[in-house]
Amino acid sequence: MKGGMILLHGRGASAEDILGLREEFGFRDVTYFAPEATGRAWYPYSFLAPIEQNEPWLSKSLAKVGETVDAAMRQGIAREKIVIAGFSQGACLASEFVARNTARYGGLVAFTGGLIGPPASDFRYPGNLAGTPAFFGAGDPDAHVPWKRVEDSARMLASMGADVTLRRYPGMPHTVSREEIDEAKAILAKTLGWDVQAPTG
Repeated sequence: MKGGMILLHGRGASAEDILGLREEFGFRDVTYFAPEATGRAWYPYSFLAPIEQNEPWLSKSLAKVGETVDAAMRQGIAREKIVIAGFSQGACLASEFVARNTARYGGLVAFTGGLIGPPASDFRYPGNLAGTPAFFGAGDPDAHVPWKRVEDSARMLASMGADVTLRRYPGMPHTVSREEIDEAKAILAKTLGWDVQAPTG
């Protein structure tokens, strides 16, 4: 069964960098898409800055993710077979896109990231994610992404109907861990209809 995965790189990285995760996932029948941010940043300031400070770059980046979803669907991949994943700034963009564009996706994978907005944000998004599997994982503490924002994002998407898994990794550096890759593989396997269980613990 054909599936797709959209990979969104972090600040200062590139599409080529995040495409390196393909070898880690190791799935056949998955088409990978990796748009690249202009200047290697999806938006100029922290994801915790007031949203207007990151405009118009944020809106343009969200539109680019939407265009990539459309491109995958034109290749015959159903929306419910498309997993949207990202690391750091890319994870924030992925989370925000899914929250703003509710549908049943193959999954959301946020490697150290969360919804975009200042610390006092009262997140409210219309729509229903209809059981979309979602994974949020991050180290705690992390120099760029407060654990509370990861928690709040997971809680928000769960309230919108996502099937959320949240994992905290004490002392993990700002990177993608083997445990997180296994969580992403479990979502991909579910999307493809394979009987593979997510790791526990």
